[in-house]
Amino acid sequence: MMKNNLNIHGSAVQSYYETKKHTGFLFPYNVYLCTIPDDFPSVFPHWQDTMEIIYIKKGQGLAQVDLSVFEVQEGDIILAPPGHIHGLEHIPGRHMEYENIIFDLAFLGSSTMDLCSQNYLLPLKQNRLAFPPHITPGHAYYVSIAGCLDDADMLCSQKPVGYELGVKADMLRLFSFIFRSMDTGTAGNECNSPQNIARMKHLLQFMEENYQRPISVEEAAHMCNYSASHFMRWFRRMTGTSFVKYLNRFRLNKALEELKNTDRTVLEISQRSGFDNLSNFNRLFKKQFQKTPRELRSPGHSC
Repeated sequence: MMKNNLNIHGSAVQSYYETKKHTGFLFPYNVYLCTIPDDFPSVFPHWQDTMEIIYIKKGQGLAQVDLSVFEVQEGDIILAPPGHIHGLEHIPGRHMEYENIIFDLAFLGSSTMDLCSQNYLLPLKQNRLAFPPHITPGHAYYVSIAGCLDDADMLCSQKPVGYELGVKADMLRLFSFIFRSMDTGTAGNECNSPQNIARMKHLLQFMEENYQRPISVEEAAHMCNYSASHFMRWFRRMTGTSFVKYLNRFRLNKALEELKNTDRTVLEISQRSGFDNLSNFNRLFKKQFQKTPRELRSPGHSC
């Protein structure tokens, strides 16, 4: 198990479906320390085949799980089971430090069919559970859930003999508390229905593959089998913003990655990011990042 300060979401920014492997075969559990916006301005919505727990350590920001967005702060815990859309967003003027805990669900137990597998682990692996996505210090089982994460952190830091067993035990205990909290019953969010999530995943992948060229509302609506007017209402209900603003935000994040990692000119980057007007690109960029593209350019690069 590694615990590093690095940008683990490079591939997530590049693709909505993340294929990068964060865990090892023999001990499929890993933790990264990350900061927004110092490491990166945001983690655009994506999904993967592993379990992800985001544990906010300092500051404030925005977190998304499926189509629900939460303002998060120190102590909050975000749960993103395999296959669920999730992301993080910077709040202007604020920083956020968090632990990103990633592990394969196979880590929780063997394939032996017993009551634990039948009632809990198998439904979890098959994505048949409506997990509480946002756990705050006011949650009935918060102290127990946070305690499991803190103990796993301590074990991974000190690495005493048998620490791997302790980490696995902590994760099993954590899920036992989560299942208890689900037993209290909470109303589901209509936006997070399987149909809406599947439709949004399809649309996000379409945007990923085509953002460099013009994309009309009508074309996006067609991808969802909606009329343009119905699509615009649906998209705003799902995301809280318009499709055009959402697409521009994604394009600007792509542009920022190129500014940091390439020698291309600002004009080239704006065009490669789907903007056909440089002044409009500069205006939107400064509005989102509070600095112009030239001001955010990495040292040693020329614009």
